[in-house]
Amino acid sequence: MDTRPYTRAAALPALMRERIVILDGAMGTMIQRYKLGEADYRGTRFTDHPKDLKGNNELLQFTRPDVISEIHEAYLAAGADILETNTFGATSVAQEDYGLAPLAREMNVAAARLARAACDKYSTPDKPRFVAGAFGPTPRTASISPDVNDPGARNVDFDTLRAAYYEQAEGLLEGGVDIFLVETIFDTLNAKAAIFAIDELFEATGERLPVIISGTVTDASGRILSGQTVSAFWHSVRHAQPIAVGLNCALGAALMRPYLEELAKAAGDTFISCYPNAGLPNPMSETGFDETPEVTGGLMEEFARAGLLNIAGGCCGTTPEHIAAIAQRVGRYQPRCQAQGLFSGLVPQAA
Repeated sequence: MDTRPYTRAAALPALMRERIVILDGAMGTMIQRYKLGEADYRGTRFTDHPKDLKGNNELLQFTRPDVISEIHEAYLAAGADILETNTFGATSVAQEDYGLAPLAREMNVAAARLARAACDKYSTPDKPRFVAGAFGPTPRTASISPDVNDPGARNVDFDTLRAAYYEQAEGLLEGGVDIFLVETIFDTLNAKAAIFAIDELFEATGERLPVIISGTVTDASGRILSGQTVSAFWHSVRHAQPIAVGLNCALGAALMRPYLEELAKAAGDTFISCYPNAGLPNPMSETGFDETPEVTGGLMEEFARAGLLNIAGGCCGTTPEHIAAIAQRVGRYQPRCQAQGLFSGLVPQAA
């Protein structure tokens, strides 16, 4: 077990013991507000690319960095302490769908630099801001067959995922992130490939960053897509010694509570994060989701009152207004480690 102190974001553990830390909100649904067209995604660099590129949001760090920076700064102005990079799909595995796999590392460097610049602009001695390098699950799954007629079929293997995540982690580290965030996990084996790659990078570079791991409960069964309960999920990833483990996406906060409670009970020796969607999807809504900032903020306040939170933020459908409401509502309460008298034994101390 790696017990070295963090080489970046060393102040984060103490901050999380002091108060509930605020994560930013959605990137994808915020980008949708700009109503960008194919030309915006192509810019001048990709005018002759043979595949359609609209929807490849990670490409915007090259072609519309102004949009990404504007969204970052809106979340920081709303009170976010942690800003996620626009790298949810910035792996060679995900970018292969667009024929842009060779650009994955460059995408991560560029995205991290945009987030770093925004955080540096808003950071103060009293309120430091941190950049979290976001690792998405990729559109492929190492544990589940894509063919209902062939249960043993796979469209990706562990080594391919590990290599893709290592490349992503390298780029994020070079771009200046403070934290690694392995998020929206629907397949624990994919997440373990990311964790393995991150550990390899730490060993190769001598760096050690806080790692946050966040799973996704896909339906009322209370399990992630690859079949684990949230307690089993925690025991599968706890060897990574994450600074926090939590849940995000899929369900809104109203439906997420029993699973967050289960996770908080199982993971008594680390911090807990939660960043739900703004309710369930509604294609008729401007953001694609129905919950107003007041509703989401109120639900998150209930979690904070119950002593369940160390990190609070938003996922799909949330906006800077949602994050401002969450920050205001949860800021009245102690973080989970204080509220429940916990001592986070797995969380490394600063040097």
